[in-house]
Amino acid sequence: MADYELVAHAHKIAEVKDPCFAPLSTMTLLVIIFATVLVASCTFGQFGISCTTLLHSVVLKLTGNCDQIAHAVDTVIFKIRLPRIAVASIIGGAMALAGASYQGTFKNPMVSPDILGASAGAGFGAAIAILFSFNMFFIQVSAFALSLIAVSLTLLVSRIIAKGSTAIIAMILTGMIVTSLFSALISIIKYVADPESKLPEITFWLMGGLGSANSGDVLFLLPAITLGAVPLLLVSWRMNILSLGDDEAESLGIDIMRLRLLVIACSTLLTASCVSICGLVGWVGLIIPHISRLIVGPDFHKLLPVSILVGAIFLVIVDDVARCLFSVEIPLGIITSIIGAPFFMYMLIKGKKGWI
Repeated sequence: MADYELVAHAHKIAEVKDPCFAPLSTMTLLVIIFATVLVASCTFGQFGISCTTLLHSVVLKLTGNCDQIAHAVDTVIFKIRLPRIAVASIIGGAMALAGASYQGTFKNPMVSPDILGASAGAGFGAAIAILFSFNMFFIQVSAFALSLIAVSLTLLVSRIIAKGSTAIIAMILTGMIVTSLFSALISIIKYVADPESKLPEITFWLMGGLGSANSGDVLFLLPAITLGAVPLLLVSWRMNILSLGDDEAESLGIDIMRLRLLVIACSTLLTASCVSICGLVGWVGLIIPHISRLIVGPDFHKLLPVSILVGAIFLVIVDDVARCLFSVEIPLGIITSIIGAPFFMYMLIKGKKGWI
């Protein structure tokens, strides 16, 4: 079957639920909300900055008159808040994209980006690096590498169990085992860590946060996020075919094994990159795709871009709450759990149908 026929068929399949808003107007509205949140986030904090000061400073920065910007304002806006907001936006969008892609691939709305052990592997990698007093860059690299190793282990073992196929049940069960294994390894690291210095540092990292985010993190994230996100957006229409089931998809000429492995690889790359920077921040990849489906429906061609925007908006707002609610910063993982758990419980009780 020709690609254009597959695209038409995929869109027809996706039209099982009317979206709440027209896609174009939805995207425009989300972009406006995102821009508003970004501007507002730059003004929030222990050091308050008015919108007028913010606008004036940005204009001076763009025109090259940086020496006219007050030193304190320059430091707060351009060296602390903007990099942190940029990192929060990238991570929120990437985790939401990974979550929506995982849920579509596994045809299960309960699936989250860490289902194959990515988060647990990253946590173990970071814990080892912190134990040996590595700097933040090597902590991130270690977390990233161990995250990929954990998922690779899951895929390898599941292929052996399923005798060469990519059976979903085998992957999920193996992912649970690998997650449990790496969680136990994290516990060993915490047990032997110095309780006065290393243990609190490991514990705080595992709770997630962007307190140390900087412009270098943006440069670290962009290549990996781009490499993971672009293929997912390009094959988004093929994900609609997966909702028919493997047999029907194969009859339409879709290579299920190759497509599923591509989605898993790209989603894992997104997850590993994010977790290596912000630590374990749960629920974003689980609840944001659900919210996005309520807005535009289950068509992945529309769902994935909307998930990116909604995820970015969500995590920027959560980070604002984390750094502004109290005099001390609250770990992101705590806030996302407080928000995510009741929301997901509500959706379960409501019994909403037609997720995938």
